[in-house]
Parts: sequence; C-alpha cells; structure tokens
Amino acid sequence: MSDWLIYRGSGEPHDGIADLPEPPPWRAFYSDEATPFDRGHAYGLSDRWPLRAVAYQADPQMVEMVNTALYLRRPLLVTGDPGVGKSSLAYAVAHELRLGPVLRWPITSRSTLKDGLYRYDAIGRLEEVDTVSPAAPVDVGRYFRLGPLGTAMAPYALPRVLLVDEIDKSDIDLPNDLLDVFEEGIFEIPELSRLADTLADAEVRPADDGARVAVSAGRVRCRAFPFVVLTSNGERDFPPAFLRRCVRLHLPAPTPERLRAIVHAHLGETTSHAENLISLFLDRRSKGELATDQLLQAVYLARHAAGETAADRDHLADLVLQYLNQDRT
Repeated sequence: MSDWLIYRGSGEPHDGIADLPEPPPWRAFYSDEATPFDRGHAYGLSDRWPLRAVAYQADPQMVEMVNTALYLRRPLLVTGDPGVGKSSLAYAVAHELRLGPVLRWPITSRSTLKDGLYRYDAIGRLEEVDTVSPAAPVDVGRYFRLGPLGTAMAPYALPRVLLVDEIDKSDIDLPNDLLDVFEEGIFEIPELSRLADTLADAEVRPADDGARVAVSAGRVRCRAFPFVVLTSNGERDFPPAFLRRCVRLHLPAPTPERLRAIVHAHLGETTSHAENLISLFLDRRSKGELATDQLLQAVYLARHAAGETAADRDHLADLVLQYLNQDRT
C-alpha cells in the first residue's frame, strides 16, 4: 500500500508531487497560465521552521490522511490538544514535497474572508490619481496584495501549502464562507472587476512576495488546489456541510515512544536525564494539560543550564512544565 504515498513523512525533500494523479472530475478547476513560484524559497519566518519541518515525526495515520487530502483535493482539518504538532504538519509537508513557503493565515474572532483573500490600498491609489499625469501608464495592481488564502488559490501549476491556524477561533460564518472559495476555486476582486472594461488584466503581489499573479477581469482562478491544513483545538463544533468537505485527522497526545523520537529529532541523542524528564512529563500530563514543546524546553534546560544534582534538574523542569489548564497549579 505504500506505493500510493506522495508524502512519506520522511522529512527528506523529493519531487514525488509530480506523481500526484489528475484530480477527480468534481475537483478539477481552471487551466489558466501558471504563475511561477520558488519551490526552494525560505519559509519567510525564521530558520526554526525548516528545522521543525525536518524534525517532524509523522506517524502512519498522519501520512495516510495527508495523502488522502492531496489526492482528493480537500482541506485537511487537524484537531488535537495544543502542542501536538497540528501547525507543524503543514511545514513538514511543504518541506518534504518542496512546495515553497507555507502561506499562514492566523485566525481570530475578527477574521473575515476578505482578510484572507486580498488587501487594497485605496488611499495610495487616490494619492496617485491626484499627483500623476493622466497620460502616465497606470499600474493598478501594485495597490493590491493577495492574502494567504488568495495566494494559495492563485493559478500555480503545483499546489501551494495553506495553513489556516486555529479556525475554531473564527466568527461562526467564516467556515461556511471558506466553502464557496474551496468548492468553486475562484474569487473576485471587485475593485478590479469595475475596471475590467478599460483594464482587462492586472498583476498583483502575492502574500509571499513571489512573482506577481495575473488577474483577468478582476477574478483569481485556481489551477492546482492547494494543500490546506485547518487546525482546531476543539473549542467549537463545525457545521456538517463544512465537515463533509474536509478530510479529518485527530492528533492524540504523543505516546512515550513518539516523545522519545521527537526529543531525539530536535535535540539529538536522548540521555538518562532526558528519559527522566520524559517520565516526569508523562506523569504530569496524566494529571493536567501539557504541550510537547514544554518537554523539549525542559530537556534543553537540563542539558545546558542544570547543575549536577537531580534537584537542580527538577527545579528547572518545574519552571516550564506548568499546566495549561487554568484551574491547575
């Protein structure tokens, strides 16, 4: 069964995305001229993201669900407690499949669909109209910038990776608003549509500052459906119409074996000190909510800051292994 896997969870970059078959007929979109993007581009945040992507420990279920979403061209809704690796999964897939920088859209209660699609600098455009000669060539596109969602839906030949982080924090309407864009693979920029009679095409900046995206008659049309990771901490329920259009993956708390693999991948060979901290972490996790990155911090402190005694190491562990539950101390 491993022959069907495009994403393998190995952390080693490869060009397996070329083996992805054509989409199902009901998920085929448009054949606009492809916009280029740099598949080897840095992640745009800091060096930590490529390192975390390489060190990510994907189990067989994660690998299968990622590939299911890739094949079916459906968003992957990833649920689980904080710190289990929901967001990092998007970076791991982007790194291994060489799909360029992750387009991250952090969601708040004030986020709207337009925030993810594009921004328009109306003031800058008005200032240009007032100061530039009417005979001068107009580059209207430079006053627009696609958001992470808008960039992901641009006509790229290969799927981009879109991380919609903590969608459960959104307004109640946002999940359903996303469905129309994901289902139809097209969205409109009204400010450019109104100029379609005199300006048929414009080139706008993408969220990652790559090559400009051609917009025809004010519409952006998807060519290759992006790999979309929607993360949720389980703080709310989603409507059935939204759930049935997603591939769903729940990430449980890491097992002791997986915790050892995570520590080894991030910090090297596990020592007896690290084993003791893993045991301490598991004991405390059974009594309250802890995140995996807290364990990594404790192991790092024990390795670089602790004294020789067990009391010193326990003291430093207490500094970071604090419960996330509000009602625990």
